[in-house]
Amino acid sequence: MEFDFNKIIYEMAIFSLPILFALTIREAAHARMADKLGDTSARAAGRLSLNPLVHIDPVGTILIPLLMIALPSNFLFGWAKPAPISESHLNNPRRDIAYVASAGLLANFAMAILWMIALKIVTVTISDPALLKGFSDMAEVGVWFNLFIMVINFLPLPPFDGGRILSSFLSPSAADKLAKVEPYSFFILLGFIFLGGFEYFILPLLSVFVALLTAIFM
Repeated sequence: MEFDFNKIIYEMAIFSLPILFALTIREAAHARMADKLGDTSARAAGRLSLNPLVHIDPVGTILIPLLMIALPSNFLFGWAKPAPISESHLNNPRRDIAYVASAGLLANFAMAILWMIALKIVTVTISDPALLKGFSDMAEVGVWFNLFIMVINFLPLPPFDGGRILSSFLSPSAADKLAKVEPYSFFILLGFIFLGGFEYFILPLLSVFVALLTAIFM
């Protein structure tokens, strides 16, 4: 295996900020929505801040993404420290947990839009080719990675946002059964991806979202 260290350093430079914000701001969104709906657990833990450092998981936010960038891979994933949320403290637990989960999805979609706007700005304001390439590549990563994290978290499995939303619509007994899947969700996700889920489902869906945002903002 031959490493191109210049390429690795460049990719680390353009991936770092988009990954950091995509993974941490979504947890801040979870925390803030839960706080508005009556659960002060995140407030007590100091997790309402938009400061990414508050939400970093050393392994999921730093180590795993860096390893995936350094090693030849078409796949990039990571996670931040989950916001502390106590469903029983929410005003209406079954309803409100869906709002909390949706806040994370919407945060990633909003960040994808902001990165697309940033891409538009840099393409019309920066004339230096090297700077233009660096900033535009970073903005494109921001768009794609946020949409990827959003789509992955739409999966109807706990602890992903889609699983939390689904459980709010199920009967209590069905929701309890779904919750029992949680210890196996990561392995289900890996199986889904490596059996072609990324190539045949996630990537086409991402392409639709990117095309839509490009048509609107570019």
